[in-house]
Amino acid sequence: MAAQLEHVNLTVSDPLATAAWMKPVFGWHIRWQGEAISGGYSVHVGTADQYVAIYRPEGDLTPAPKSYNNIARLNHIAVVVSDLEAVEEAVRNQGFRMGEHYDYEPGRRFYFYDPDGIEFEVVQYD
Repeated sequence: MAAQLEHVNLTVSDPLATAAWMKPVFGWHIRWQGEAISGGYSVHVGTADQYVAIYRPEGDLTPAPKSYNNIARLNHIAVVVSDLEAVEEAVRNQGFRMGEHYDYEPGRRFYFYDPDGIEFEVVQYD
């Protein structure tokens, strides 16, 4: 059996606010939320099998440099959807900054940035 990605863990400015937009945009639910092991607060939002752990440590946060130019930085998160146009409308309704749109094999996709500057790719495989 091939390995399966279970979750990714991101530091965000406000886990509850991030979960609040992820739920309607991606159709996800909160799997767990509470105090993080090392302090701070975490929310796990996703499906029964996969999720994004969104974390806010205690204390001040430092803005991250542009990811594509730095080693060990996340460049973007890709999410597969069945209705690209509906998700794009939901993203626009959240007021997010839209990025590029592409249509090439094996699917159509667009990119957007959340309020913390995290880039998301949304793709539909036809």
